[in-house]
Amino acid sequence: MTRRRDIESERPSPEALLREAAQEGRGRLKVFLGAAPGVGKTYEMLTDAAVRRRAGIDVVVGVVETHGRVETEALTQGFEIIPRREIAYQGRTLTEMDLDAILARRPALVLVDELAHTNAPESRHPKRHQDVEELLAAGIDVYSTINIQHLESLNDVVASFTRVRVRETVPDSVLENAEIEVVDIPPDELIERLKEGKVYVPHEATRALGHFFSKSNLSALREMALRRAAQAVDDQMLEHLRAHALAGTWAAGERIVVAISELPGADGLVRATKRLADALRAPWTALHIETPREREFTDDERQRLAAVMQLASQLGARVASVPATSVLEGLKRFASEARATQLVVGKSARSRFFELRHGSVVDRLVRETPGVAVHVLPMEQAGAAPSRTGTGVKKKNLWGPPSGYAISTLLVSLVTLLGVSIYTLGEITNIGLVYLIPVLFAATRYGLRTGLFAGLLSSLCYNFFFIPPLYTLTIQDPRNLITVLVLIGVAIVTSQLASRVRAQADLAQRSAGQNSALAGYARALTGITDKAGVGQILCGEVSRLFGVDAVLLLPGEDGLAPAAAVPPIDELGVIEQAASAWAFDHGQPAGRGSDTLTASDWLFQPLIAGERTLGVLGIARPDGGDALRPDQLPLLLSLLSQTALALERMGFEDEMATIAHLKERDRLRAALLSSVSHDLRTPLTAILATVAELKRAGEAEPALLTSLQAEAERLNRFVANLLDMARIEAGALRLQLEAVDLTDAIASAAHDLRRALEGHKIDLDVSPELPLVRVDPQLFHHCLINLLENAGKYADPDTPITISAARGPDGIALSVIDHGPGLPPGGEAAIFETFTRLEGSDRKGGTGLGLAIVKGFAEAMGLAVSAATREEPRGAAFTIRFPASVLVKPAPSE
Repeated sequence: MTRRRDIESERPSPEALLREAAQEGRGRLKVFLGAAPGVGKTYEMLTDAAVRRRAGIDVVVGVVETHGRVETEALTQGFEIIPRREIAYQGRTLTEMDLDAILARRPALVLVDELAHTNAPESRHPKRHQDVEELLAAGIDVYSTINIQHLESLNDVVASFTRVRVRETVPDSVLENAEIEVVDIPPDELIERLKEGKVYVPHEATRALGHFFSKSNLSALREMALRRAAQAVDDQMLEHLRAHALAGTWAAGERIVVAISELPGADGLVRATKRLADALRAPWTALHIETPREREFTDDERQRLAAVMQLASQLGARVASVPATSVLEGLKRFASEARATQLVVGKSARSRFFELRHGSVVDRLVRETPGVAVHVLPMEQAGAAPSRTGTGVKKKNLWGPPSGYAISTLLVSLVTLLGVSIYTLGEITNIGLVYLIPVLFAATRYGLRTGLFAGLLSSLCYNFFFIPPLYTLTIQDPRNLITVLVLIGVAIVTSQLASRVRAQADLAQRSAGQNSALAGYARALTGITDKAGVGQILCGEVSRLFGVDAVLLLPGEDGLAPAAAVPPIDELGVIEQAASAWAFDHGQPAGRGSDTLTASDWLFQPLIAGERTLGVLGIARPDGGDALRPDQLPLLLSLLSQTALALERMGFEDEMATIAHLKERDRLRAALLSSVSHDLRTPLTAILATVAELKRAGEAEPALLTSLQAEAERLNRFVANLLDMARIEAGALRLQLEAVDLTDAIASAAHDLRRALEGHKIDLDVSPELPLVRVDPQLFHHCLINLLENAGKYADPDTPITISAARGPDGIALSVIDHGPGLPPGGEAAIFETFTRLEGSDRKGGTGLGLAIVKGFAEAMGLAVSAATREEPRGAAFTIRFPASVLVKPAPSE
């Protein structure tokens, strides 16, 4: 059996072979990883690509961001550059990598800068790393760049000490099969590059990144980048070793495994291993070996083991539970598969008789794991272990069931009667072999002690009835003594072999049962399309497999609420609600058997997909005991993982359906706006022309004509707003940028609205020395028209309207300020949405289009617009901000 296990360990891992086969025909990804912007990732990528091009490799540039750096732009010379695809969006033209053009060109290698990037709307994929995945699937090699803070798993860690949270992240799985090259420079040199202006920093992020580029931050980021690259290389090396069945630990990096058990002091082993892993900065695994002896565990021992596993998980260990016939076999197999370089085991106080009978696991482990450093720590004695016969614990009958002894006695009696019958026919010297039948049966069926009883009883009967002198227990011939000893020896050997076979069968049955349960559950999930159905299947399966009550809680408008339960329940208690909320918020177990809110009768496990908690599963035993044994936890977590993926899939489907609905609604609304506005414009033009003709002819009351003309012009502006909104939402704006004087533009808008602004004095606070701004004159005129009309409509009667413009360090701010009730709290952003009218404020009337048009036109020209409420004097202030990039000339020096 040992040889067979050795042969199995020498076989390649099927999972590793499948993953390696999946890479056949795919392109290879090389990522240039940096600690921060400015380390030279793009420069290094272009330099490496130039070497490949000179070697005859077909290399093209898909997208490279030079940010105006001359030395980087010079490196792009000589490369074939695939033109970017233009996308019209809200009046602006955006450019993105042309994925289809690259696929049609099919180069050997394509350069795709800035892997962490969100594509423009209406692109095939929302993220650039998804474009890269399609290129790789097509067999095209890709070079790309990324900074360490853009990795999803490290985003929160980086933000905790840099105080800068990047919004563009890339899943860690993207780097799993990538070749990683770290581009590294010392922090002092990078800070000097920043001071010299050699590092591209967006203008709006200058202040935040000023703190980001501190020496302490850069040193920490540098260490994270180097360690993440080393971890990726180590993972790829282990995958290669498993796929090719290469033996050895290959200790390029430390990998620590600690063996945990139900014994007191196991928590001390976990803490000591945590300190060792921190000192070596190495990954570590807390390993529990499931042996047949677990069936004899008391409730206290099971609870102690669960607590140790929970402690290891909280301290950052990977927790594994492996079935094996013996602790030594399980440890050796796992250490070999995990390529562990260090093992931490505990040495418990055992009697000399115990070690002589069972051997020393520690001694054999040291001898049989060459190349692995074994740390042996004394187990802390936390008092005597509780008796297995304590209250509430079922005592295991070590002597076997009484029925076994009765059946064995009956079989021996039957064999004796058979032997006596045969013996009367003539002397048969090997009649003792018949007694092997009850001995083998008893040892195989009932264990060692019953087998020994059958062996002793058989030897006594054989001696009494068949060995001369008959009907006495005296043995004259020493040869007959051997027969008696053989019967006892057969009982011992058979019982031990049968015990091993039963243990292996139990492990195989347990593994097959778990695999069958997971496969059946996965099949059941494929046919479910709603969350309530998924919850009902999950609760039913958990209740059936573990014999517990189960409830699935999903988030709703009023917090977590039961979506399914077996058996049905209406409401949880206060403690249970608090425990479930804590588990959902923190993504960790809570309730009975955990370290949080243990007064609850329920144990709540979160359902996590990616970085999000989608719900919480609660389980409880009807008798009030612990919901799970430690060996049942892996199966439950597997069920929860499958459920979380199903819920995530349904969430994505709901989002896609919502997006499709919104797109259709927006399309219909845009079509309606365009149709209505065009149908109204023709009669309005006729009305205005008729009014003008009547005023010229003097055939009607002048006051009536003036009122009619004012209302017709107002309606005409409303129709123009409808048309403008339809153009914005259709992305049909065409910019004609020109240098515009702010004073002239304001005067023109105020003149066109002179009737609408009657009763309001215009206070102009605009310096004539302000620089010209490069905007679209017509769109900017519409912005001013709508802002002034809005101010005239909602300002208090006979109050002035102030128009001010001032130059600041970031550009020019133009404000239109009225005197009135202002805006309600929190409505500053909502007021710019289409058809928004804020109740409880001075903006509750009107169509809700004017300010939305201002925002759309301003953003199309590269401007920003905002709203605020002033306190003294009370009123609303709407501000258009012109960045320095649209200023035609700087302000004159003082």
